[in-house]
Amino acid sequence: MQRAFARSAQALGTTITGPKVWGWHGRTLSGHAQHPVRGACRLRLLFMPEDKAAGKIWEGNRQAAALFEGRVRKPLLYDTTEASRGGHAYRAELHHYVDEPVCSPSPVLHTDLHPPAAWWDSLRTDLAWVSSVSTGRVAVRQEWVDRSVPRFLNIPGPRITDWTTAHGDLHTANLTSTTPYLLGWEGFGLAPAGYDAAMLLAYSLLALQFAQHVRDTFPVLKSEPGRVAQIIVITELLQSPSRGDHPELVPALRTLAAELA
Repeated sequence: MQRAFARSAQALGTTITGPKVWGWHGRTLSGHAQHPVRGACRLRLLFMPEDKAAGKIWEGNRQAAALFEGRVRKPLLYDTTEASRGGHAYRAELHHYVDEPVCSPSPVLHTDLHPPAAWWDSLRTDLAWVSSVSTGRVAVRQEWVDRSVPRFLNIPGPRITDWTTAHGDLHTANLTSTTPYLLGWEGFGLAPAGYDAAMLLAYSLLALQFAQHVRDTFPVLKSEPGRVAQIIVITELLQSPSRGDHPELVPALRTLAAELA
């Protein structure tokens, strides 16, 4: 990955200028870069086995750029390049560098945040636009719901009746603290109505005041489609600790699930 990152930087005509950061389970590697025309940029490298280098995650940022840039607050995608070596495929993306910190270093919000009203208004407006866009991409499948909700919550999987386009990975590590910019678009696609709000809420359950702001900002969470979306998100996040991710969130997730069942 380190060597592929250096090759990608050269292919995109950039110079690495800052420390590199590993993504989830080493799937990605990112760092600050300087481009002679674009200026400060963020270089992101995605790795997959060569025979799996296709589909939703591989194409997500490119397709999100085509649909959402200029319409929602997200980093611009300037350029991409792909390469294969030794059975591995690499996709490098050169993004606009956002000079704002993210709200949280982890998807799970452990400490309360207090963004101003304008931050919430911007987020609500952007998510409303995202939900109005048509796409053939799918973020959540009914078949997965039917199989997984009984396994993790011991209740029947709810039927999804209201579908909208969702960012698909909305949490405070994918939101910047001032604007906010929405980061991490690889997984966008069709999902239950209220899915993004449900995910932001579920990841914020340990920060009680922020979680209440999520509920106040997104009334869909009080509706039946919102209840369905929360049950599905809870199931997804309960699956994560089985892989070692965010075990500290499990008690709060189960408490919320009991309230919704």
